[in-house]
Amino acid sequence: MPEVVADTSALVSLGIVADTTPNPLSLCLDRYDVFVPEEVIAELEEIASYDDEHGRAATAVLNRTAELTVQAVDLDAEFPLDDGENAAVTLANELNAALFLCDEFNSLGLIHASLADTRLVTTPTLLSVFVRTDRLTPDEAHTLLDDISTARSWDTNSYVQRARSVLDTS
Repeated sequence: MPEVVADTSALVSLGIVADTTPNPLSLCLDRYDVFVPEEVIAELEEIASYDDEHGRAATAVLNRTAELTVQAVDLDAEFPLDDGENAAVTLANELNAALFLCDEFNSLGLIHASLADTRLVTTPTLLSVFVRTDRLTPDEAHTLLDDISTARSWDTNSYVQRARSVLDTS
């Protein structure tokens, strides 16, 4: 299976709809070998301590930790984002992973530039991949994206709006 390194942001996004059918977290774990650095697990544990939608999403992901490959990495002291992104980018580069799954929309340019040979994808892009590979229908993907967008306050995000238009042509 292709390797994907996932950042905290994308895992929380997938966890938002982890109790739905179809379940995009399950689809991701079934289709990819998912790797995360220890720092991402620590961030998920911190988020899970909150009694809100994001806390429940992080808990849903942590409940599936056995399906993730968790690895330690040395952080790049010069990397200008938080330890989770730092560690995840480092891990993606060390593994030469096929994909890096991240929803840090305000930092995508920096993250993209920091990846050596790994393709950057976001949750909306992942949903469109699932449509193209017949794991989701376009309607299912739209519903999931709407639910995630509402929870993550993405409704006015131009990147997400573009992803919706791509789903419309799928």
